[in-house]
Amino acid sequence: MRNTLFILFLSLLGAMAIQAQNLKPYTIGAETSGSVSDVTGKAKAALQSNGFEILGVYTPAKDANRRVIVITSPKLIASVKKVGGLTGFAAALRVAVTKEGSKTIISYTTPEYWGNAYFQKKYSQVANNYTSFSSQLKSALSALGSNGGTAFGSAKGLSASKLQKYHYMLGMPYFQDNHKLKSFGSYSAAVAKIDGHLSQGVSGLEKVYSVEIPGKNLKLYGIALTGSNGEAQFLPIIDKGHPKHTAFLPYEILVSGSNVYMLHGRYRIALSFPDLSMSTFTKIMSTPKDIKNMMLKLTE
Repeated sequence: MRNTLFILFLSLLGAMAIQAQNLKPYTIGAETSGSVSDVTGKAKAALQSNGFEILGVYTPAKDANRRVIVITSPKLIASVKKVGGLTGFAAALRVAVTKEGSKTIISYTTPEYWGNAYFQKKYSQVANNYTSFSSQLKSALSALGSNGGTAFGSAKGLSASKLQKYHYMLGMPYFQDNHKLKSFGSYSAAVAKIDGHLSQGVSGLEKVYSVEIPGKNLKLYGIALTGSNGEAQFLPIIDKGHPKHTAFLPYEILVSGSNVYMLHGRYRIALSFPDLSMSTFTKIMSTPKDIKNMMLKLTE
């Protein structure tokens, strides 16, 4: 009993420490060498042997120097199931492999950063799950190279409280200011429509993964944007720093009940690149609308 209480106490302290520090959108899992293909294979094996489920793997922007592995776990699924609704966007996280010069960098979306953004004030209800998930992920990848655990993607980072009410600037959308792409007569009708389009093929769109939350009428899809206005068009403009923000992609849509949602591009992109300058943002002014128009094709 004492041991159990002590472990719970340590978990609480860990969660409190995360809340007290600024968070950054990405974390280096390991820096190594080798080809993108070989390192991706090793990363997949390490993730699977440590209890993570591989949902999908793809090459963002058709860039041979990039690969993304999309993962989930019982901890993530349990967290979404507990709260439900639009927290379905948190059902998957992303691990990236990027060749940068002589290094091959394994990075991932920082669990606590994205958890605070998507669960908002309800994050405290799932904080222990995220602390455990984060520790498990760090341990799984650190054995593949050096410098694991270094957070990046923002010079100063954002506090948990700011992430829970994040928007890029005055007049820009919040998490809840999402796009409802379409309403259907039922959850099953919505899922059938999207699955049907993806199985038949839609110009400019490719399914990377899907994950369903049992008993919640929630299904999250990750979609590769392969068209002329897609990833190859906007990623080189916004992802200029180092390490690369490869784990930014793929973009998602969520079926929640009978509705299909997409996070607003001016929220989702800004959350992924919080230090993006306004001058750079103006270069992709059409991208949020382009993404919405592409995703709408899945609901027609």
